[in-house]
Amino acid sequence: MPQISVAELFREQQDKLVLEWVAGRAGGARLLDSDGIAISSQGLIGHLNFIHPNWVQVVSRAENDYLDRMDADAQRAMLEPIFQGDIACMIVAESEPVSGVLAGMSDAYGVPLFSSPQQSVHLMWLLRHYLTRNLANSSSLHGVFLDVLGMGILITGESGVGKSELALELISRGSGLIADDSVEFYRIAPETLEGRCPPMLRDFLEVRGIGLLNIRTIFGENAMRPRKNLKLIIRLERSNEAELTEIERLPLERRKREIMGVEVSEVTLPVAVGRNLAVLVEVAVRNHILLMRGIDSTREFVDRQRAQMGISGT
Repeated sequence: MPQISVAELFREQQDKLVLEWVAGRAGGARLLDSDGIAISSQGLIGHLNFIHPNWVQVVSRAENDYLDRMDADAQRAMLEPIFQGDIACMIVAESEPVSGVLAGMSDAYGVPLFSSPQQSVHLMWLLRHYLTRNLANSSSLHGVFLDVLGMGILITGESGVGKSELALELISRGSGLIADDSVEFYRIAPETLEGRCPPMLRDFLEVRGIGLLNIRTIFGENAMRPRKNLKLIIRLERSNEAELTEIERLPLERRKREIMGVEVSEVTLPVAVGRNLAVLVEVAVRNHILLMRGIDSTREFVDRQRAQMGISGT
């Protein structure tokens, strides 16, 4: 289960957001986790909300002015339900002064209180992006993940079918490597899977007969990508001549594969002597781009045949 502590959040975002830890240091171990967020009615991050507190509460100038108009007792009465709830931390944005009441309650309840000169909207945008990526549900899949023509493509198939050799040829033609062998996919949005490389495997591609290749060293920085959204799966399948003749030549239905509740288009490419798989992968990607735009060449051809034969389409 993906999770991150408030102390880790502070450490990793301190420089980018110019964070200062003002009070509530005892609460650094408080956790944000994907399961908790999924079942909670709380928002992930937002401006100070007294009715439905967010996990990360941001105090901007407007909220600070509102609290300033109250005396200390009224501030405590207003803030107490928030501190008694299940919030992770609070951030005072826009270089606003931190009230003694707020700091004192943070220490008393062990809720980390940070301050930042960043504008509240900018701060929330950056933190929401960071938390979404770090708390996304994940799954590891076997294959080679590439950026082909700007799209994230996962090449799969049984061991020894030629995935790495195909990836190497695609890289030599301008594609970018993200991960080889084990690819970590994160569901960063309801319909979006982002693929990344485990740190241990970063930059490396294993090719049978040669061994491990450092793609960054051999081909340069342009041959590598840090991450990419998965758009298409290319499944390599060994086939002989007899099996090739039995493959459906005009498939009208697109095959899908479900990964963590997200459906991803899948294309099967038969592997046989004389087939230029690198070109076929690039064409499959171009065709998928057309399909995403509503241009279906197969259906267009079938409709043309029907029209020629005087048969109305279904």
